[in-house]
Amino acid sequence: MVYLSFLSFLFKSTDWVSLNGLVALVTTSGQELFSLFAFHCPCTPGLNFQYGLITIGVPALVFFFISIFLNKQTRNLVAECKNCMNKECSIITTVFLLKSILVRALVAPVTWLVISLLRGEAYVCAFSEFMDPSSLTAGDKSFPLSHATWVLASFPCREGPANLSDFQEEVNRRLKYESQYLGWLLILSMAILLFLVKFFQSCCSKFGYRQEDYVARYLANEEQLFQRTAEVRSLAMAAKNVKRFFGFVELNKEEEELVAKFPAQDTHPKLQWDKITGSYLFQKKLGIPLYSRLHDWAQGKHDKARVIDTEMEALLPHREPKLAASLTPDPCSPILPPAPVALGEV
Repeated sequence: MVYLSFLSFLFKSTDWVSLNGLVALVTTSGQELFSLFAFHCPCTPGLNFQYGLITIGVPALVFFFISIFLNKQTRNLVAECKNCMNKECSIITTVFLLKSILVRALVAPVTWLVISLLRGEAYVCAFSEFMDPSSLTAGDKSFPLSHATWVLASFPCREGPANLSDFQEEVNRRLKYESQYLGWLLILSMAILLFLVKFFQSCCSKFGYRQEDYVARYLANEEQLFQRTAEVRSLAMAAKNVKRFFGFVELNKEEEELVAKFPAQDTHPKLQWDKITGSYLFQKKLGIPLYSRLHDWAQGKHDKARVIDTEMEALLPHREPKLAASLTPDPCSPILPPAPVALGEV
């Protein structure tokens, strides 16, 4: 089909192969099913234009907002906006998150727009009534100008007069040409945009291509291991609390082995969760590159006791400093004898 070339350029980038390629494929299938079973042009002046634009634009907008809502980075962007209210946000981080969200959110809408334009049915329905009747020719015949708008609006449904069938083919051919021209132009624009994003991202990257591949593998492994470990840890913590409440806990054999092998002893403070949650930009600590917030937290955790004490100290209310004892005795205060010193304390 004509839209296979559009799908092919989505798969050229390794970042888009897994999720975004699947989203584009599902969107294409949905558009095909909609065109076959749900698209019905009203073939009425005024309604054609509204129905055609709604068919092209509304699903694209719906896909756009759904993609933003389902993107995990949206939560990080909300957290950054909250930090901006406290004047603690990073403009660079916010721009980076916004770029990442928009690039992924545009996959499904652009796919829908491109496939709709390449097929051309919705475009023909929307703009058939706006064709200039005087520009239509079919051999030696000219298009009748009486009731031209009504006749042109009925062409998408193949309901025009039989003697004007040649004009009907001419209208469909011209409008499909315009629609496919816009579709290919949109494909070219997206390809150039993706190239520029990748080019500037590569130029601005502080990693070599081998280190970028390593960082991508590290982040994927970190996320996978974190999720698996969090599943086991939450199971152990839940089993511990349920057993404390009921006096026993019902576990299957595999769960009993996991709880016995990885017992949950304590709960992480909120400050530790905050340190490993959210977006992260490249940083260095003592010349060592840090690839994620968890990596940054782990590198700063050489002295566990010191880190925990510092975090807990931030949570505790600060006491009023005590005044140092005066070297000059107060004449009004009673003079107390010195406390006896036990043997072994000298």
